[in-house]
Amino acid sequence: MLARFSRWLLGRFNWRVDFDGLPGPKGILIVYPHTSNWDFIIGLLAKWVMGEPIRWIGKESLFRGLTGATLGRLMRMWGGRPVDRHHSSGAVEQLSKLMDAEPWFWIALSPEGTRKHLDHLRSGFYHLALKAQVPVGLAYIDFARRRVGVQNFVRMTGDELQDLAMLNRHYADKRGLHPEQASTIAFRHPAAATKRAA
Repeated sequence: MLARFSRWLLGRFNWRVDFDGLPGPKGILIVYPHTSNWDFIIGLLAKWVMGEPIRWIGKESLFRGLTGATLGRLMRMWGGRPVDRHHSSGAVEQLSKLMDAEPWFWIALSPEGTRKHLDHLRSGFYHLALKAQVPVGLAYIDFARRRVGVQNFVRMTGDELQDLAMLNRHYADKRGLHPEQASTIAFRHPAAATKRAA
Protein backbone atom coordinates (compact mmCIF):
# COMPACT_ATOMS: atom_id res chain seq x y z
CA MET A 1 0.00 0.00 0.00
CA LEU A 2 2.77 2.43 0.93
CA ALA A 3 4.66 1.71 -2.31
CA ARG A 4 1.48 2.13 -4.36
CA PHE A 5 0.58 5.41 -2.66
CA SER A 6 4.15 6.75 -3.05
CA ARG A 7 4.20 5.86 -6.76
CA TRP A 8 0.81 7.55 -7.22
CA LEU A 9 1.90 10.69 -5.39
CA LEU A 10 5.14 11.01 -7.35
CA GLY A 11 3.21 10.40 -10.56
CA ARG A 12 0.80 13.21 -9.72
CA PHE A 13 3.79 15.56 -9.94
CA ASN A 14 5.17 13.82 -13.06
CA TRP A 15 8.04 12.11 -11.25
CA ARG A 16 9.27 8.69 -12.38
CA VAL A 17 11.30 6.19 -10.35
CA ASP A 18 14.14 4.37 -12.14
CA PHE A 19 15.02 1.17 -10.31
CA ASP A 20 15.68 -2.41 -11.42
CA GLY A 21 16.78 -3.91 -8.11
CA LEU A 22 19.94 -4.10 -6.02
CA PRO A 23 22.96 -6.17 -7.13
CA GLY A 24 23.52 -7.88 -3.78
CA PRO A 25 22.81 -7.86 -0.04
CA LYS A 26 25.17 -5.00 0.89
CA GLY A 27 26.19 -1.67 -0.53
CA ILE A 28 26.05 2.11 -0.51
CA LEU A 29 23.78 4.48 -2.41
CA ILE A 30 25.16 7.97 -2.94
CA VAL A 31 22.56 10.61 -3.76
CA TYR A 32 23.69 13.57 -5.88
CA PRO A 33 22.94 16.41 -6.36
CA HIS A 34 21.45 17.57 -3.05
CA THR A 35 20.35 21.20 -3.34
CA SER A 36 16.89 21.37 -1.73
CA ASN A 37 14.81 20.22 1.23
CA TRP A 38 12.48 18.63 -1.34
CA ASP A 39 15.21 16.04 -1.99
CA PHE A 40 14.41 14.31 1.30
CA ILE A 41 10.69 14.01 0.54
CA ILE A 42 11.19 12.82 -3.03
CA GLY A 43 13.96 10.45 -1.97
CA LEU A 44 11.85 8.95 0.83
CA LEU A 45 8.89 8.40 -1.50
CA ALA A 46 11.24 6.77 -4.02
CA LYS A 47 12.62 4.49 -1.29
CA TRP A 48 9.09 3.31 -0.52
CA VAL A 49 8.40 2.73 -4.22
CA MET A 50 11.58 0.63 -4.46
CA GLY A 51 10.35 -1.50 -1.57
CA GLU A 52 13.82 -2.05 -0.11
CA PRO A 53 14.65 -1.39 3.59
CA ILE A 54 17.43 1.02 2.67
CA ARG A 55 18.83 2.96 5.60
CA TRP A 56 20.05 6.52 5.40
CA ILE A 57 22.08 8.82 7.59
CA GLY A 58 21.33 12.34 8.78
CA LYS A 59 22.96 14.91 10.99
CA GLU A 60 23.00 13.97 14.65
CA SER A 61 21.04 17.05 15.80
CA LEU A 62 17.91 15.75 14.05
CA PHE A 63 17.85 12.74 16.38
CA ARG A 64 18.48 14.58 19.68
CA GLY A 65 16.51 16.88 21.96
CA LEU A 66 12.94 17.95 21.18
CA THR A 67 13.35 17.21 17.47
CA GLY A 68 14.68 13.75 18.27
CA ALA A 69 11.76 12.99 20.57
CA THR A 70 9.23 13.80 17.84
CA LEU A 71 10.50 13.84 14.26
CA GLY A 72 13.53 11.73 15.19
CA ARG A 73 11.34 8.75 16.05
CA LEU A 74 9.68 8.89 12.67
CA MET A 75 13.04 9.20 10.95
CA ARG A 76 14.30 6.07 12.69
CA MET A 77 11.14 4.22 11.60
CA TRP A 78 11.85 5.35 8.05
CA GLY A 79 15.41 3.97 8.18
CA GLY A 80 17.28 7.05 9.40
CA ARG A 81 20.45 6.78 11.49
CA PRO A 82 22.35 9.69 13.10
CA VAL A 83 25.97 10.41 12.27
CA ASP A 84 28.46 12.81 13.79
CA ARG A 85 29.80 14.69 10.76
CA HIS A 86 32.72 16.09 12.73
CA HIS A 87 34.20 12.60 13.09
CA SER A 88 33.83 11.05 9.62
CA SER A 89 36.51 8.41 10.16
CA GLY A 90 34.60 7.15 13.20
CA ALA A 91 31.40 6.98 11.14
CA VAL A 92 33.18 4.94 8.45
CA GLU A 93 34.48 2.48 11.04
CA GLN A 94 31.05 2.19 12.68
CA LEU A 95 29.21 1.63 9.39
CA SER A 96 31.81 -0.87 8.25
CA LYS A 97 31.28 -2.93 11.41
CA LEU A 98 27.51 -2.81 10.95
CA MET A 99 27.90 -4.06 7.38
CA ASP A 100 30.11 -6.91 8.53
CA ALA A 101 27.69 -7.90 11.31
CA GLU A 102 24.44 -7.88 9.34
CA PRO A 103 23.45 -10.16 6.45
CA TRP A 104 21.67 -7.34 4.57
CA PHE A 105 22.79 -3.72 4.75
CA TRP A 106 22.25 -0.96 2.20
CA ILE A 107 22.66 2.65 3.24
CA ALA A 108 21.95 5.87 1.32
CA LEU A 109 23.81 9.09 1.96
CA SER A 110 24.54 12.43 0.37
CA PRO A 111 28.29 12.95 -0.09
CA GLU A 112 27.70 16.70 -0.23
CA GLY A 113 26.50 16.80 3.37
CA THR A 114 24.81 20.15 2.77
CA ARG A 115 22.39 21.84 0.38
CA LYS A 116 24.84 24.69 -0.27
CA HIS A 117 27.64 24.71 -2.81
CA LEU A 118 31.02 23.41 -1.67
CA ASP A 119 34.19 22.86 -3.68
CA HIS A 120 34.34 19.22 -2.59
CA LEU A 121 32.39 16.14 -1.49
CA ARG A 122 32.76 14.33 1.81
CA SER A 123 34.86 11.25 1.16
CA GLY A 124 33.33 8.98 3.84
CA PHE A 125 31.29 6.99 1.30
CA TYR A 126 34.46 6.36 -0.72
CA HIS A 127 36.49 5.06 2.21
CA LEU A 128 33.55 2.95 3.38
CA ALA A 129 33.12 1.38 -0.07
CA LEU A 130 36.81 0.46 -0.20
CA LYS A 131 36.95 -0.77 3.39
CA ALA A 132 33.78 -2.87 3.19
CA GLN A 133 34.41 -3.86 -0.44
CA VAL A 134 30.81 -3.20 -1.47
CA PRO A 135 29.24 -1.72 -4.62
CA VAL A 136 28.18 1.91 -4.84
CA GLY A 137 24.83 2.78 -6.40
CA LEU A 138 24.82 6.12 -8.22
CA ALA A 139 21.44 7.50 -7.13
CA TYR A 140 20.06 10.82 -8.32
CA ILE A 141 17.16 13.24 -7.94
CA ASP A 142 17.00 14.97 -11.33
CA PHE A 143 14.60 17.91 -11.31
CA ALA A 144 15.24 18.71 -14.98
CA ARG A 145 13.73 15.38 -16.12
CA ARG A 146 11.76 14.63 -12.94
CA ARG A 147 13.51 11.30 -12.51
CA VAL A 148 14.65 9.77 -9.24
CA GLY A 149 16.32 6.44 -8.72
CA VAL A 150 19.39 4.30 -9.18
CA GLN A 151 20.31 1.91 -11.99
CA ASN A 152 24.11 2.12 -12.15
CA PHE A 153 26.21 0.24 -9.59
CA VAL A 154 30.01 0.53 -9.59
CA ARG A 155 33.03 -0.55 -7.59
CA MET A 156 35.47 2.08 -6.38
CA THR A 157 38.98 1.24 -7.60
CA GLY A 158 41.06 3.17 -5.06
CA ASP A 159 42.32 5.44 -7.86
CA GLU A 160 40.63 8.67 -6.76
CA LEU A 161 41.20 10.58 -10.01
CA GLN A 162 39.73 7.75 -12.06
CA ASP A 163 36.78 7.22 -9.73
CA LEU A 164 35.95 10.93 -9.47
CA ALA A 165 36.14 11.28 -13.25
CA MET A 166 33.62 8.44 -13.55
CA LEU A 167 31.29 10.15 -11.06
CA ASN A 168 31.58 13.44 -12.93
CA ARG A 169 30.60 11.74 -16.20
CA HIS A 170 27.63 9.97 -14.63
CA TYR A 171 26.21 13.04 -12.91
CA ALA A 172 27.03 15.58 -15.66
CA ASP A 173 23.41 15.72 -16.89
CA LYS A 174 21.67 15.46 -13.50
CA ARG A 175 20.20 18.73 -12.17
CA GLY A 176 19.07 19.58 -8.65
CA LEU A 177 16.28 22.05 -7.92
CA HIS A 178 18.97 24.73 -7.48
CA PRO A 179 21.77 23.64 -9.88
CA GLU A 180 24.09 26.45 -8.80
CA GLN A 181 24.21 24.95 -5.30
CA ALA A 182 25.45 21.51 -6.38
CA SER A 183 28.90 20.83 -4.94
CA THR A 184 31.95 20.09 -7.03
CA ILE A 185 32.66 16.38 -7.42
CA ALA A 186 36.12 16.34 -5.87
CA PHE A 187 37.68 15.45 -2.54
CA ARG A 188 39.34 17.86 -0.13
CA HIS A 189 42.52 16.37 1.24
CA PRO A 190 44.02 17.28 4.62
CA ALA A 191 47.11 18.65 2.93
CA ALA A 192 45.00 21.06 0.87
CA ALA A 193 43.02 22.14 3.94
CA THR A 194 46.24 22.80 5.87
CA LYS A 195 47.64 24.85 3.03
CA ARG A 196 44.49 27.02 2.91
CA ALA A 197 44.59 27.59 6.67
CA ALA A 198 48.21 28.75 6.45
